Amino acid sequence: MWIGWIELDVLLGDVHSLKEKRSVVRPVLAELKRRFDVSVTEAEYHDQYRRTVIGAGLVAADRAHLVEVLAAVERLVAARPELELLSARQRELRSDD
Repeated sequence: MWIGWIELDVLLGDVHSLKEKRSVVRPVLAELKRRFDVSVTEAEYHDQYRRTVIGAGLVAADRAHLVEVLAAVERLVAARPELELLSARQRELRSDD
């Protein structure tokens, strides 16, 4: 069994309040969860309105599937015009590590 996660450091576009931030981030989290069946969260910068870290994680039977899904998550976030992906950190572990 493989466990993996990705942390996406994101800069938000034309956002001027925490309320606007939520209106941008929540649909992205919902789409990631719906399309890829991953666990997602807004992980950092809760008090800053133009920056966030999106975390996504999953458990898979094999590493290839895990890497494929995490790469797709990164591509989806990078393709969103209202977001600028600053960096991505990914990690995979075997359950017996």
